[in-house]
Amino acid sequence: MRKITFDIETKNFFQDVGSNDPVDLDISVVCIHDSLDDSYQSFLEKDFKKLWPIIEQADILITWNGDHFDIPLLNKYYPGDLKKIKSLDLMKEVQKTLGRRLKLDSVGEATLGRNKSGNGADAVEWWRTGEINKIIKYCIEDVRLTKDLYDFAVQNGHLKFKDFGNLKDIKLDTSSWEVPASSAMTYTLPF
Repeated sequence: MRKITFDIETKNFFQDVGSNDPVDLDISVVCIHDSLDDSYQSFLEKDFKKLWPIIEQADILITWNGDHFDIPLLNKYYPGDLKKIKSLDLMKEVQKTLGRRLKLDSVGEATLGRNKSGNGADAVEWWRTGEINKIIKYCIEDVRLTKDLYDFAVQNGHLKFKDFGNLKDIKLDTSSWEVPASSAMTYTLPF
């Protein structure tokens, strides 16, 4: 099963575009982990034509808050409809069980003992100052954290969080996560 874990950083903030809809933002970089060759890659907008065939060959897209943020925003750039590819939003899975949203940083720290290496506001500022390599490094670390949380959940059936200082499990039903969907798409692949 080919799994693409990905994360997006943006060039701007919601207040810059006068909207709270992620689709109104602009992408600075998309970073992925491809389970096919266990590689991490980054794509600036000019490179998206190389990203589409990879995404289209995925059996599942794995994100943290991707169903609400990353997938709709990336879909703005994509010639087809990314919502037709099976996706797994880890934040949404946590919310289904726990009844509330948690941050990637807090779940990463509680589950794996690792925090994020920065935040999205840093990435926008780095874009504005032309520090593209810093954005890529930060984004890849978010992808790595998301991938490792996914792997932990599949292996253990739970993730962890701290509740008033106490470490607690978030039980997750991962039984369907690694079952490929039956549809495929080839909007940008040659026939």
